[in-house]
Amino acid sequence: MKTLVSYDIVEDKVRRKVFEACKDYGLTNVQYSLFFGDMTHNRREELFQRLRRIIGRQEGKVLICPVCDKDLRLSKAIEVSAGMPEEAAEAAVSYPGRSRKKARAG
Repeated sequence: MKTLVSYDIVEDKVRRKVFEACKDYGLTNVQYSLFFGDMTHNRREELFQRLRRIIGRQEGKVLICPVCDKDLRLSKAIEVSAGMPEEAAEAAVSYPGRSRKKARAG
């Protein structure tokens, strides 16, 4: 099942270890503190336990969220090109499994 892993970790060293653990489990870094990928229930539990050990008593939050195919098909994303003037920026709206549509940002 597709899985989202999101985290907000204060300490740089701990945050790097969480980042590396997510990569070790085959997840793709899609935003600064957000990973996405396929994981079985057992692999999600293993990752949860590993992240629990990494974080220990440090300040932070982690969310591991399974996403079913139905909900994934309903997801939407907006991506705006960096460095473009606001009036010229185009937002690319993507729908997994369907073609991308271009929309004007503003």
